[in-house]
Parts: sequence; C-alpha cells; structure tokens
Amino acid sequence: MKDDLITRLNQYRILWVFVFYDLPTDTKKDRKNFARFRKDLQKDGFTILQYSIYTRHCNSRENADVHIKRVKSFLPPKGEVIIFTLTDKQFGMMEFFRSSAAVDKPGTPQQLELF
Repeated sequence: MKDDLITRLNQYRILWVFVFYDLPTDTKKDRKNFARFRKDLQKDGFTILQYSIYTRHCNSRENADVHIKRVKSFLPPKGEVIIFTLTDKQFGMMEFFRSSAAVDKPGTPQQLELF
C-alpha cells in the first residue's frame, strides 16, 4: 500500500518539459539561429518528439525550472517558442499515432540520481 502511494505521488512529482518552436528560416542568419537553438536544446538533454517539438524528463519541479531557465537563456531573437510542463501521469495518458496506427510512447530516459 505504501509503495503504491509513493509510486502515485512520483507520477505527479516527475515532470516532462516541452519546448514547441516555430522559427523563421528565410535568411542565412535565421537558419543559423534555428540550428543553434535546436543544438542548444539537444545539449541540454532535450530529445525530439516531433518536428519542432522537443521534450525532457525531469525528476522534480526544481530540476524542470533549471532547464526552463536554461532554454530561456538561449531563445533566438525571432520566432515563437512555447515552454510548458506535464506531470509524468499526464504524459502517460498521451496517445501517439503514426497515420492511423497507434505507436508506442517514447521511453523514459534512464537517469542517475545521487543523494
């Protein structure tokens, strides 16, 4: 019973940070900013979920806040960026489809926690 409660609480404590972006690619400088933003997301541990949608698994609100602040620090000068979080429980309720066929959800990354 206690383990079930801990698991349930962890599903609400663990967060997924999503970054949606729509950046211009009209000029050479725009394309450079687009590529730099995408590379910075990847360096910070974000993985592509769908074109222009990146996500990152975070073990706590504090950890999510660190990564959100980091994304804000390298926002490109033009375009639109949306950052939001979902709990692990909410993420688990998402359904993924390719054409009309259901596909597996992305796996939870293995992360080492030190206490």
